[in-house]
Amino acid sequence: MGSLGNCVRRTGRWRRSPDDDRVDAALVLPVIRGAVATNDPRSRATLRAITDALADDGYLYRLRHDARPLHEAEGAFLLCGFWMAQAMHLRGERAQAAGWFERNRAACGPAGLYTEEYDVRQRQLRGNLPQAFVHASMLECAVTLSADGADGGGGGA
Repeated sequence: MGSLGNCVRRTGRWRRSPDDDRVDAALVLPVIRGAVATNDPRSRATLRAITDALADDGYLYRLRHDARPLHEAEGAFLLCGFWMAQAMHLRGERAQAAGWFERNRAACGPAGLYTEEYDVRQRQLRGNLPQAFVHASMLECAVTLSADGADGGGGGA
């Protein structure tokens, strides 16, 4: 199995690193960047593990730091929510993709600026402001999700 064996847990999902079994939302990146097929069983298992362990009310946390509830360790990472929207889109789950996108898109401040994190419980921005990576990901996600409407690939009759 070579070095690939170090990258996959026994449960079939990708590992954060060879010596760290925690689930990490950054493991969505190989799927949305085309490094691993969306229908690969490891990708499906990883996306399922990410949403099971790190999702809360349509937002996604980057990783679980310790035994505390996710919201006590840090805020949800808006960047990760946009990544999940893109992953769902690539899997053909358009309604879920739109839900992830709209939930995270709405988590901006009055000036339309995003921070790095969002406090899901208190419904307020947290972290660095403005956060360029979040803005870039939101725009990329918007273009990706709207491409279906532009080219007629939205599943119409």
